[in-house]
Amino acid sequence: MKSFGSKPWILPQPVLIIGTYDKDGNANAMNAAWGGQWDMHEIVISLGSHQTTDNLKDNSEFTVAFATTETLVAADYVGIVSGRKEPEKMKKTGWTVEKAPNVNAPVFKELPMTMECRVKEKIDESETGYYLVADIVNILCDEQYLAADGNPDVEKMNIITYDPVHHIYIQLGKVVGKAYSDGKRLK
Repeated sequence: MKSFGSKPWILPQPVLIIGTYDKDGNANAMNAAWGGQWDMHEIVISLGSHQTTDNLKDNSEFTVAFATTETLVAADYVGIVSGRKEPEKMKKTGWTVEKAPNVNAPVFKELPMTMECRVKEKIDESETGYYLVADIVNILCDEQYLAADGNPDVEKMNIITYDPVHHIYIQLGKVVGKAYSDGKRLK
């Protein structure tokens, strides 16, 4: 096996779009890859210093959505352009912004599934950022992305993942097995 040393190569990495409002009520979005499930009803995201972290000082509520193949260009854009420097950032994405029903944060209608969140804790907070632990208040899913059982259908969403090795986005693929079931064949 070839050795690469320590790298941020946990795979797959979600392409998370974090939505916040600034103190004047203007929507902002940023792309974050270093995040995941923290507990049954909590998530954790590693954040540097951004417009988003500025916004979270004034309002502890935000949304987290999942980027898709169809939203890839705008999702990448909100990751490379700062809301601190580009006042027209959200307009340039072409995304439709609505207020979330349960938190004071924006929902971007073009993104199929959104988690409404509330800051629970900021770990190792400094001038350069922190680890954000948040409660998941609610999950919203556009009805066109629901499966026959009424739950979200990940395959329909065309969710993308970030490949930190090659700096590319990959669309998640097909179902290949059934969790908590297929392993029973080895019992």
